[in-house]
Amino acid sequence: MNAKDNSTRSSAEGTMTQVRWIEVSEDDAGQRLDNFLMRCYRKVPKTLIYRVIRKGEVRVDKGRVKPHRKLKAGEVVRVPPIRQPDAPGEAVIAQAQLDRIEQSIVYEDADLLVLNKPSGVAVHGGSGLSWGVIEVLRRLRPHAKRMELVHRLDRDTSGCLLVAKKASVLKALHAQVRQDALLKQYWALVAPHWPQGLDKVDLPLEKNTLQSGERLVKVSAQGKPSLSEFRPLETFSEADLVEVTLRTGRTHQIRVHAQVSGAPLVGDEKYGDRDVNRSFRKRGMKRLALHARRLGFKHPVTDQWCVFEAPLHEDFSALLAQMRGDG
Repeated sequence: MNAKDNSTRSSAEGTMTQVRWIEVSEDDAGQRLDNFLMRCYRKVPKTLIYRVIRKGEVRVDKGRVKPHRKLKAGEVVRVPPIRQPDAPGEAVIAQAQLDRIEQSIVYEDADLLVLNKPSGVAVHGGSGLSWGVIEVLRRLRPHAKRMELVHRLDRDTSGCLLVAKKASVLKALHAQVRQDALLKQYWALVAPHWPQGLDKVDLPLEKNTLQSGERLVKVSAQGKPSLSEFRPLETFSEADLVEVTLRTGRTHQIRVHAQVSGAPLVGDEKYGDRDVNRSFRKRGMKRLALHARRLGFKHPVTDQWCVFEAPLHEDFSALLAQMRGDG
């Protein structure tokens, strides 16, 4: 990205940019205009981005365009003056947290990295959080200017998280995500027991956002096709450990498919059983018992098929050891 004019004007309500002419780089080629602008103006509300495009104030090579227009290398995007909120001071991230994420990196090369995300850590800041995994990684790798999440994990879910360091790598990996070409296998503890013989749950899921902003997913004929494959790994007196292979990647897919099958996830405060959750909290499992165990994808640069595994974190592995001793 090459900004030919990046001057700004400050005001009490924020900073008003001047008109900008941004040349599309090779890395940004193929990106939609709306997504391109959202990355250039991270603090600007999406509604404002779409408004200036709709009004024709954004031009590509002097022509009006639609938000979904894909950009080409060498094109010049004209952006009108936009008021941006003044950037807050840099988030304070304790050294212990920086060390924790550094030590959680499973694999890293010049193009991407795979992290064993701890439970309880959000993948990005926002909604009252000053930082998340991606902000920590950008602090740890300041030279990786284009570092972005390839996909997301819920805050309470632990395990494999894929991060791209370059725009071209992100674009290639996103193509694999859209094609459901990534291998995503999870370990989950369900209670009381997984139904015998049930190896596939093929039920469409619909996502709803409540007035509070909370996301709630339900099975619905109007929802998107959703397929999960379940394979029991271990049976205990109070619960079963299952491996789940996602064939589609919907919000809360495993959690809802497990719930409607009569065996919700242990520690699931939204879709689970309160009494079960209370019982397992006493045993030391104070969070969602869901771990992204295995992640596979085609490396965008080497073309090799890569598979990475994330070890269980201490609370999950300790619970399993405790349950194995019960018998």
